[in-house]
Amino acid sequence: MRVPPAVGFAILIGGALLSLEMVTRGQEPLSHSPLPADSPEFYVARGHDDLNHNRYEQAAAEFRAALALDPHLAVRARFPLAVTLFALQDRDEARKQFEMIRSETGDDPNLSYYIGRLDLAEGEIDSGIRNLLLAVARPPFPDTPYYLGYAYLKKRDFDSAEKWLKKAAELAPRDFRVQERLGLLYQAMDRKDEAAKAFARSAELHQQNVAANEDALACGHSLDTEPLDQARATCQRLLDPNDLGKLVTLGTLYGDHHDYEDAMEPFRLAVRLDPDSYEMQYNLGLTYFRLKRYADASGSLEQAAALRPDLFEVNAPLGAALYALGNDEAAYPVLDHAHRLNPQSTDVSRLLCKTALNLASQSLQRRETAQARLYLLRAAECCPDDPEPYRRLADLDDSIGAHVEAAREREQADRLRSR
Repeated sequence: MRVPPAVGFAILIGGALLSLEMVTRGQEPLSHSPLPADSPEFYVARGHDDLNHNRYEQAAAEFRAALALDPHLAVRARFPLAVTLFALQDRDEARKQFEMIRSETGDDPNLSYYIGRLDLAEGEIDSGIRNLLLAVARPPFPDTPYYLGYAYLKKRDFDSAEKWLKKAAELAPRDFRVQERLGLLYQAMDRKDEAAKAFARSAELHQQNVAANEDALACGHSLDTEPLDQARATCQRLLDPNDLGKLVTLGTLYGDHHDYEDAMEPFRLAVRLDPDSYEMQYNLGLTYFRLKRYADASGSLEQAAALRPDLFEVNAPLGAALYALGNDEAAYPVLDHAHRLNPQSTDVSRLLCKTALNLASQSLQRRETAQARLYLLRAAECCPDDPEPYRRLADLDDSIGAHVEAAREREQADRLRSR
């Protein structure tokens, strides 16, 4: 079964969370401690690693373990669990999980897409159309119009089917399934010449797709078994500047083998083909991030965040890149947003604390005491075990005559320091 792009995106997300430990600012390394072995984040990270290696049963178990510790992780754990169950064709349980998320968070194009797909698989055509129409207003996946066209064809609403299948052909000109459905549509409409052309194009694209899959398997095998210089010759057969699927496959294969330099070119070409895709911008930005090319990373990640501001996984590396560039004023709101989206991320908490402390110092230099205090309070909130924010709060309060508060804060700093 073909798994929609959400799973691939989740795989990259898992890598992004772990890669924040790479961040440096000048010569200052970001200290990093491993995820606690019995924390929700630990199980979420392992779940994404299992997805990365197509171990769906194990991935489902890890996401369930995360939810057992924190049942409210609708986006971080329940959604990838539902997508994993969808890939396993466990439709009843997948629907249950998607509906639970919808009851907590409301309608979302990602949820509507998957629930619509489940509706179609179960023969609920009208319900499927309703859900897919909700998704297509801001389609999370480029094949959303294809499934709408497929559904309308099932209803024999030929005009609507043609409208959406033509849209699907524009978005995915190399998807043989679209041409096959157009052939069936034109056949049902007795438009024989158009049907013949669509079927012929479908067969041609299907053959190309088989060849691309063979090239991808050969590339992966070469990367696993041969020196990089030799493997590269095999893998470059996928470097087709006009085929988005091949480019993403090639970049992902290189990335999975930690060859980020070679991953850049296919991801750059993919962005040219689909610049308004947050996934394409994210893939490229994350690749730059892993290479510590933070200025390049921030450009692509900013575009990804503009398209999907609700995703922690986009905001976290963007904030880290801005921090590494020394741009505290730009990094702070991004890290603050990422922290509110996922307060459990220890890396983001640590970076936000550092950024807030830096901005507090700058505010004090400008004699903006009230603003400095807000930054210090935020630092204390996101790093409650760090004595430094409390020590600085005590000094600030002493300077403005708030000696009772200063004494309490200094006592808290001493208590944390003595641990």
